[in-house]
This record gives sequence, C-alpha cells and structure tokens, in this order.
Amino acid sequence: MDPLLLSRIQFGANISFHILFPAITISLGWFLLFFKWRYNRTGDEAWMRAYFTWVKVFALSFALGVVSGVTMTFQFGTNWPGFMETVGNIAGPLLGYEVLTAFFLEAVFLGIMLFGFRKVSNRVHTLATFLVAFGTTMSAFWILALNSWMQTPAGFEMRDGVAYATDWWAVIFNPSFPYRLIHMLLASGLTAAFLVAGFSALRHLAGDRSESMWKALRTGIAVGAVLIPLQIFAGDQHGLNTLEHQPAKVAAMEANWETRSNVPLVLFALPDEAAKENRYELAIPNGASLILRHSASGVVPGLDQFEGEHPPVMPVFWAFRIMVGVGLAMLLFSWAGAFYLFRRGTLPKPLALVLVPMALSGWVGVLAGWYTTEIGRQPWLVTGVLKTADAVGPVAGGHVALTLAGYLALYAVLLVVYLGVLIHMALKAAREGDRSPSPASGDHAMSQPMQAGE
Repeated sequence: MDPLLLSRIQFGANISFHILFPAITISLGWFLLFFKWRYNRTGDEAWMRAYFTWVKVFALSFALGVVSGVTMTFQFGTNWPGFMETVGNIAGPLLGYEVLTAFFLEAVFLGIMLFGFRKVSNRVHTLATFLVAFGTTMSAFWILALNSWMQTPAGFEMRDGVAYATDWWAVIFNPSFPYRLIHMLLASGLTAAFLVAGFSALRHLAGDRSESMWKALRTGIAVGAVLIPLQIFAGDQHGLNTLEHQPAKVAAMEANWETRSNVPLVLFALPDEAAKENRYELAIPNGASLILRHSASGVVPGLDQFEGEHPPVMPVFWAFRIMVGVGLAMLLFSWAGAFYLFRRGTLPKPLALVLVPMALSGWVGVLAGWYTTEIGRQPWLVTGVLKTADAVGPVAGGHVALTLAGYLALYAVLLVVYLGVLIHMALKAAREGDRSPSPASGDHAMSQPMQAGE
C-alpha cells in the first residue's frame, strides 16, 4: 500500500490507456484528408466510402481519448500536487495552449466532418477535415513540448523552489523536443497505417473485394512502408540526443553496467540489479559502441556513473527491445504487403492473416516506446528539478488502490468494447462492400439531415 508506487501505477495505467487513442487520431485525420482529396480529384465514390468508414473510427477514438485525458489531468491535483506546485508556471500554460489551439479546433469541426457532407459545400467539408487533422497535430505539439521539457528542461529559473519561465522559446523548443515530436508523429502515422491495413485485411478475409477496401488497404500499406524506414532513422537520431542529455536512460536501455569502450549490443538478457550484471546474455560484440558512438572503441556511459539515481533497468531494457522488435516487424510486413499489392496486385491469405493482428502493432510499439521514455526518466519527474517521490500527494495508499482497481476494470471493459466495435464495423463493411448507398449521391445515412423524432 505504498502511495508512491500505487500512484505511479495508477498514472501509468491511465496514460497507457489514454495514449492508445491519440496515437490513432493524430494521423488518422490526415488519412481522412487524403481520402477526401482523392475523391475531390477523381470523383471516385469508393474514396468517400473509405472516408465515411474511417471517420467513424476517428470519432470513436477521439471520444475515448478525450474522456481518458480528462481523468488523467485531474490526477495532477489529486495524486501529484507537488508537480504543479513546483513547475505549474510552465506546465499550466503549455496545457492551456493545447486546449485553446488544438482541442477546440478538433471539437468544433469534428461535427462538420461527421454530419456536414450534404449540409455544407464540398470545399467547407474538406476544410473542416483539414482543420481537425491540423488540430490533432497541434495537440501533439503542445503535449510533447511539455513532456520534452520534463525530460530536458530549459528556459527557466528556480525561485524559492518554484520554476519560472525566462525564455518560452527555449521552454518549448528544448533540446529533446524536435526529436521527440518527429518520433511520435511517425509512430502515430505507423499506428494509423497498420490499423487501416489490418482492418482492411480483415475485410479481405471476410470476402470483401470492393474498391473502397482495396483503396484503404493500399493506402495503409504504402504509408507504413514509407514511414518505417524514416522512423528507424529518426529513432537513431533520438537515441543519440538521449545519450547526450539523459545518459542514465541509455545505460539502462543497453543494460550497460560499466562505463567502457567496445560495449556489446545486448540482444537478450535478464538484467540483475542486485548483482549488477546480465544473466543469460546474448550480445553482438562492439554493437552498442558502433550504434551510439559510430566506433567500435567508442566509450558508452554505464550505470556505475549514476549509482542510486538511475532508472530500473529491467523494464527499460525490455521496453526498448519490444519497441525495436515491433519496428522490424513493421518493416518486414509493410514491404511484403507493398510487393504483393503494387507488383502483383493481390494479397495472399497468409499475409492477410498476419496483417490482422498487426493492426494493433502500433499500439504495442507506442506503449513500449512510452515506457522506455517515462520509466527511463526515473527517479526524476522533471530531470534535475523535481524527483517523483517529492511530488506525490498525501493520499492514503488504500484510497489509491481502490481507485486504481476501478480504473483498471473500466479500462479493460472499454478496450474490449472498442475492439469489438472495430471488428463489427470491419465485418459490416465487408458485407456491404461497394453495394452500400453512395455518400456522394446523398443516400448515405451520415449525409442526411436528422428527421423529426430521430
């Protein structure tokens, strides 16, 4: 019943559930804009069928993201009052900017996206789609500005134990922000791409051969195949930035116990913090030095430099490897899918069977990356400024445990329902194919005015 541990688990559970949905909506809005643009250019109604299928997924994901985000914000006051007391002068405005410049933009124009196709001009409907997509990206911009500042704080000074901004440009564009923003936007793009591809592959397995299914499938596979090499490069650059500014995190990621040269790249191990060694280690000689220092003899910082102030090694080590493993799987299956779809014009059943579970691979990769980032920052809540233990509130452990149990039960139910709705939508779309009423002709249910009593 340790309040600190339980509060960390509770916030971790909340943010883990919450981040699943922005990871989709940040980029799915741009997919919708692409579908709409293709319809505007070609007049092919299959693009609008794809649009109206995926705008429902966007709306559902947006709603769950908003609800889970609100409860997470409340925890700043209930469980972590020391956070706002110490850095609220910086965190508060950044969160406010996110609400004013991003959330309102998304919320206002989402209704036009969903219900305005036959009620406003095509140009206004397209503009609304763009503004929602832009709003989701701006939301990511401000949230990542705050998170990056917590990782690599800059542009502030401490007065009587309270942080005050001295340079907002430096606060926002802190040393890790550009790398973190690009890494997250690409991760969101891959999450949406594989969700679209996996959803479409399920339709394919159910016998759907409609044009709207093929267009969505090709789009998801193409975006995934293009973005994953960019993400691998961006991840490498982000890792080098982390090595410069948060070397303890990198030491934990590599399970490197001693600062030295010729450090191997550990592929598998069970890190033992008590013995300060790796058990059952499988490693590539000099691999870590080559990747991090671009030299086999490069010196890589070890955990011995951060005695008592380094993150827990086991979760950071394995979270990083899961993230990398998911990325490699994305590379393999997106390129295989691109080969068959664009060179042979077909999708083999074995590949379709793999793409269906890969629909959730973006979630696994995002969560693994998030755990690497957040657990890797420990014991600091704001690096060098505020330790996690100093920010927790005086809430009894039993109370935290009770609310944590409620959160976990609710999140489990919501997640099962959400996935069940997606599967239902995919199978329903497969049954309808291109036989459903055309949204462009005005017969689509979402394009009709509400009748009295509905």
